[in-house]
Amino acid sequence: MTGGPAEELVEPKDPGFENLYLAHYARVVTVLSRLTLNRAEAEELANEVFWKLYRQPLLPSPDGSVVGWLYRAATNLGIDALRKAARRRGYEHEAGRAALESRSAASPLDDVLRDERRRRVRQVLGQLKPVQAQALVLRSSGFSYREVAAALGVKRVSVGILLLRAEEAFRKCYRKLYGEEEI
Repeated sequence: MTGGPAEELVEPKDPGFENLYLAHYARVVTVLSRLTLNRAEAEELANEVFWKLYRQPLLPSPDGSVVGWLYRAATNLGIDALRKAARRRGYEHEAGRAALESRSAASPLDDVLRDERRRRVRQVLGQLKPVQAQALVLRSSGFSYREVAAALGVKRVSVGILLLRAEEAFRKCYRKLYGEEEI
């Protein structure tokens, strides 16, 4: 297999870059593994560093060291990954704490009523036209009109009318099944 388009995509344009990559990839991964304690993440970060270098080659610095930039960039990415993971753990911890506090404040009766309400909503959604049910679920999940339109394959300007009709169909079906109870 020679001369195929796949080979052109794989072959680097700059043999100097290929030599640099082969000479330093394993060591960059090792440095990042020590930082992140995760080999797979370290490999992803190393690939990102080399990709940045490949896409925008550096001009020779006064000391002529691209290698220095490579390790600085790698450690900076590794430290950024650690910060991101710490923020994520903080957010998750806070969300978990808030969930526990809200659950402890709810009585068993509240849990039963909430579960019953969810069951009823699912039953009503199952009886609506699929596009109406999808529109309601997407919108209640926080999707914008533009995102709802893209997901359903309709024009953005028609999403408002679609949602109004879907809400009305939902109300009618709910009342038919469960009377005038609060939704």
